[in-house]
Amino acid sequence: MSEIRNLEPKAVWGIFQDLCDIPRPSKKEQKAVDFAKKFGEDLGLETIVDKVGNVIIKKPATPGMEDRKTVVLQGHLDMVPQKNSNIDHNFETDPIQPYIDGEWVTAKDTTLGADNGMGVAAALAVLQSKDCEHGPLEVLLTIDEETGMTGAENLEAGILDADIMINTDSEDEGELYIGCAGGIDTNAKFHFEKEDLPTDSKAFRIDVKGLKGGHSGMDIPLGRGNANKILNRFLYVANKSIDVRLADIQSGSLRNAIPREGFAVVTVPGSQAGEFKAIIEELVPQIKAELEVTEPDMEVVVNEADMPGKVIDEKTSNNLIKAIYGFPNGVIRMSDAMEGLVETSTNLAVIKMKEEWIEIGSLQRSSVESAKEDLANMIRCVLELAGAEVVHEGAYPGWKPNINSPILKTMQDVYNNKWGKVPEIKAIHAGLECGIIMENYPKLDTISFGPTIRYPHSPDEKVNIETVKMFYDFLLETLKNIPKK
Repeated sequence: MSEIRNLEPKAVWGIFQDLCDIPRPSKKEQKAVDFAKKFGEDLGLETIVDKVGNVIIKKPATPGMEDRKTVVLQGHLDMVPQKNSNIDHNFETDPIQPYIDGEWVTAKDTTLGADNGMGVAAALAVLQSKDCEHGPLEVLLTIDEETGMTGAENLEAGILDADIMINTDSEDEGELYIGCAGGIDTNAKFHFEKEDLPTDSKAFRIDVKGLKGGHSGMDIPLGRGNANKILNRFLYVANKSIDVRLADIQSGSLRNAIPREGFAVVTVPGSQAGEFKAIIEELVPQIKAELEVTEPDMEVVVNEADMPGKVIDEKTSNNLIKAIYGFPNGVIRMSDAMEGLVETSTNLAVIKMKEEWIEIGSLQRSSVESAKEDLANMIRCVLELAGAEVVHEGAYPGWKPNINSPILKTMQDVYNNKWGKVPEIKAIHAGLECGIIMENYPKLDTISFGPTIRYPHSPDEKVNIETVKMFYDFLLETLKNIPKK
């Protein structure tokens, strides 16, 4: 039996372990949908799976609580599939292996899925509980939150009866979130022609690895290295004095994760092979010094490689390198309205070479809709000037804070009564589903909270054990104190 099943509250940790046993990467979470559906049906509760795969489970009020406002507990079933390169793990077939590490639970060389598995487990534990007091209750578990918010986007109006929505996808205990950033993907294709290798060429492979990565919204203000930008920096500097020809490049993996590792295979004139290596070797300590605090484990490896069959045409190679070098990345603007909150940011997330083109994937976030669109257009211009085909996809709205929210006041009072302090009120620089759901349910009084989770979207992801108990106790006490209709 997994050691985490013995942690308190056992009901929550037991369900979380069940979720860890179920492969559920984004767009491949059908087994998690089946699990949630069976969970609700086994409890004899009204259970709905909508047309896209969202699971809605409804539980009647406990005796004496029938006159309370209806609450929907909301979370998402999918998880971000990230792993260290030194392990063989198939997220579509293999279970996550959680273990206790001091005050935390983490996973062996993969993302843990506490984002948002811990919130889902807490919601299901409430449904299962026989002694939790609550009014009319609904649980909404969406699909594909991490790669497009497909579930929230396609949630039908009228399927929920709730007056209040409590989202369980925040990641700092003792904080209540009342707003979030919207986002948009800016993706591009650089089409290329394949050319024969220049005569007397030598091939090299450059690997950038050992970066921390992380959540492209919540971790963006930490100043971590971006493998795509670092890798391309070597190519740009070398290409100024050497004919660098690109044969392959694969870097980053997910639009909402800061890229942790990547590689490129290039050819250079044999007569300049020594100069090429010297340029790289001179740059490495400079970049390491720039990132010595945030990325102490960064590693750059340059080795001679087997000669590729072809290289991409010189014009496309040069344009691509310049476009990536000029691509904005990181925090663009801090919020004027809320101290310490990132307003607008961008993540250059993915560079993937295919048979006939190179794909660029990025995600822009902002709590100001016009700023989000402006940044996306700025990036479009950089890419189009370099000859790329550019599309904007997957746009979703932010969630505007309501400081006068009744559920905010209720939860502040509950927390203060239980722990003797008032929780902080915050907005989050990440894409919660609240704003999307509220487009169809504009009268929902909405809030978000959760246990303390660190380094989501990376193999270093971990959840603090003590805060899981506090989170669940807070949830139970909140449900007990929901106001009357």
